[in-house]
Amino acid sequence: MNDFPYSDRFAVNRTLPDRGRPRDEVLAEMRAMAEEEDAFWETGKVSGTMYCGDHEHYDFLGEAFGMFAHVNALQRDMCPSQTKFEGEVIAMALDLMHAEAVTDGEPAGLVTTGGTGSILHALIAYREHARETRGVTRPNFVKPETGHAAFDKGCHLFGIELRVAPVDPKTTLADVDAMAELVDDQTIAIIGSAGNYAYGTVDPIADLAALAQERGVGMHVDGCLGGFILPFGQELGFPIPDFDFRVPGVTTISADTHKYGYAFKGSSTLLFRDKGLRRAQYFHLLDWSGGKYMSPGMEGSRSGGLIASTWASMVSLGRDGYLAHAREIFETATAMMDVVRSQPELRIMGEGTSGPPTFCFSFTSDDFEIYHLVDFLGPKGWRFNGQQYPNAIHMAVTRPQTRAGVVEAFAADLAEAIAYAKQKQAAGEEAFAGAIYGGVAGGLDQATSDFIVAVMDDMLDKQQSLPPA
Repeated sequence: MNDFPYSDRFAVNRTLPDRGRPRDEVLAEMRAMAEEEDAFWETGKVSGTMYCGDHEHYDFLGEAFGMFAHVNALQRDMCPSQTKFEGEVIAMALDLMHAEAVTDGEPAGLVTTGGTGSILHALIAYREHARETRGVTRPNFVKPETGHAAFDKGCHLFGIELRVAPVDPKTTLADVDAMAELVDDQTIAIIGSAGNYAYGTVDPIADLAALAQERGVGMHVDGCLGGFILPFGQELGFPIPDFDFRVPGVTTISADTHKYGYAFKGSSTLLFRDKGLRRAQYFHLLDWSGGKYMSPGMEGSRSGGLIASTWASMVSLGRDGYLAHAREIFETATAMMDVVRSQPELRIMGEGTSGPPTFCFSFTSDDFEIYHLVDFLGPKGWRFNGQQYPNAIHMAVTRPQTRAGVVEAFAADLAEAIAYAKQKQAAGEEAFAGAIYGGVAGGLDQATSDFIVAVMDDMLDKQQSLPPA
């Protein structure tokens, strides 16, 4: 990664320019960067990230976004379109999650700014609801280790004790008994993933929901990654267990429209089995000098463009469009996993379980350090996500991987990478990628934490340190 991106070609702005630049010049500079960066993922060698990868669809969303980009979704009297768009996005998401099966509540939803936003709102709702209805004063939340890091972040921010249960190392699934041991009278909710980010496997949602019902706590299903593709995988006949509101005891579901919903980044849904739980996280202030302040979520002003373009994505694709894309993705993922299976040195994490990997999978090796593969495949354009405990490589299959020739390129490059990894392992050489991932896997000590903070500072502030031109 370039420490000073584009500084050799374009001016660096550390102060507001004295004179504004012509718009066509500004757009030309931005277009050059966009086209070059798009060329990286258009190869189909990038895990996740670009879930749609269809420029015609992006152009369509851009047009929809542009009509409402300047609109503040907070001002519904001025822009009733936002009430229509947001309400229908929620309704369509609830329909996909089988809200019609709910007989013990009034299903409702919330549009948020992403998966983390949905998770944070769920935590706030559970904390406040438990305080109001059960008198909980020392809230705790229980997750399997594979539960997304956003739950850790939310608990840190909101003063909730996080309790983490180990997962079954063979199946990669949540250990229901281990989670049960962590639940007590101050537990606000537990969580299962459909599927989890690391391995793409679906936790035993029905068993977890039964535990939640038995103990009288909430049950969140994190479908941020799989929420808009797993339902179509079920329809296609893949062995995906029920994870939605058809399962008694499931009280909230997060599902990202900006992943396999093919909307722009900054869009997700949080769905509630009952409106009373959603109402618990509302905020209002009645005696402020600026007027009565009311907010259904943490954000105040929001661009109407994101809500409008999310609605446009969903209604333009429809069930038939989503199903067609899902079929291609599941077929491609199956083909890529077959490539991995054909190499005896590799194994797919969590295979052979009740919720096996489908569109997203992870693989590792017992014969060599898996990060040697990352070292070899990186220069060939492949961008995988590295994992730890154990070290592994993660691939979330998206539409760019379904293009002709990508699976064949994966097979050829992976075979060469394995030969390279064996050679490096025999020579006793460490993987370059492993110097970072392996260090983290060995334990997060203060030196590692300081290093990560320095990296984040670097990404945010590097351009400011450039010398004057």
